[in-house]
Amino acid sequence: MASETRDIWNRRAFLAGTAALIGAPALAQSVDGEDTVEIERDVTETVRRNISSFRTLDWQPYFSNLNKGAILVDIDSRAVHFWSEDESVYKLYPSSVPLTEDLTRRGRTSVVRKVEGPSWRPTPSMLKRNPEWPAYVGPGPDNPLGTHALYLSWTYYRIHGTHDTRKIGRRSSNGCVGLYNEHIAELFGLTQVGTQVLLI
Repeated sequence: MASETRDIWNRRAFLAGTAALIGAPALAQSVDGEDTVEIERDVTETVRRNISSFRTLDWQPYFSNLNKGAILVDIDSRAVHFWSEDESVYKLYPSSVPLTEDLTRRGRTSVVRKVEGPSWRPTPSMLKRNPEWPAYVGPGPDNPLGTHALYLSWTYYRIHGTHDTRKIGRRSSNGCVGLYNEHIAELFGLTQVGTQVLLI
């Protein structure tokens, strides 16, 4: 009898613990606080992290084929998806996205150039907003493009790395999409010139 009672209590404790564990992420996401709210460059505005939207996707709703592979940049969930041409490789990376809607561009483009160790020059509009910025930064740890860059057919737009890992998962760029350096290095190796890109 004592053994049966102990078994019932052990099962109840297990079930209660499991339910608490499963419910914890949902509770954490629904509470406003330091860990769930992101402070953007404009400290008067806070934006919630969109972790719940960071999920795997199928390529078919977004592309008619996978010729030369495909990259989907989801601005809202701050994620970059990659599918290889033969569908043997699927990758999902967290990313940084543009600070504002004015800086955000959506639509279809493609990779036109790949550069390892890119140099960086701010655009004329960046220099207008930030006259104190340097006109040129060579490859290295101070370069805002990180270790690798995928240049898109749109002028000034890139998918690139960043040495400032605080930017990933946030609205932090002037238009480009940023990845951790180890992720852009991997994506760089998987991507061909001509890979189709869709930003949504």
